[in-house]
Amino acid sequence: MSRPSLTTACAAMLRRDLTLAWRRRGDIAMPVLYALIVTMLFPFALGPEDTLLQRIAGGVVLVTVLLAMLLALDAMFASDIEDGSLEQLVLAPQPLALMLGMKILAHWLTIALPLIVISPLMAALLHLPAPVIPVLLLALLLATPLLSLLGAVLVALTVGTRRSGMLLALMLLPLCVPAVIFAAGAVAAAQQGLPWLAPISWLAAALVLAVVLAPLACAAALRIALDS
Repeated sequence: MSRPSLTTACAAMLRRDLTLAWRRRGDIAMPVLYALIVTMLFPFALGPEDTLLQRIAGGVVLVTVLLAMLLALDAMFASDIEDGSLEQLVLAPQPLALMLGMKILAHWLTIALPLIVISPLMAALLHLPAPVIPVLLLALLLATPLLSLLGAVLVALTVGTRRSGMLLALMLLPLCVPAVIFAAGAVAAAQQGLPWLAPISWLAAALVLAVVLAPLACAAALRIALDS
């Protein structure tokens, strides 16, 4: 029996994870509901003053999306550990880093992409000016996959650890600070009518670097965690 091609294996891995995520639609809806509820609470807590809400809108949306992604980060490899497919993936003939990259992509599509889709609504609830929303979307499109890639490495390091959710949050939050700073800086610059391409370029550069290195680090961390 011939070995499936690399493209076929990648497509099968992505299709499998998306199908499993669709069967657990409640897990996808939870971060979205969390983000909407948190965003709606800010006008009640701070008052309906447009100037204040506009000033904090970009940062609030970015931080809310980050925290919503943290809710589902711990479950990235959870089902694979339970059914033993993670060990089979390590022993598969295909490159482990590439297969894990497909799993990270599936996680981003099911968790981060719905949050990006509702981010214009979240921004509108905080009265963010409409011309700034495309910059916010671009910042999220660059920042969220970066967070997923960094989070995958940390999840691989803590595979099998009890109560790893809190440990993941403590480890990931410092790594997320630069991404949040650059993304919020781009949104703030767009609000003030200033050039915003520089922070977006830094985000894009960090994402390219993470796309290359994070799956390799995730594969190495996973092998170490499974061998120990």
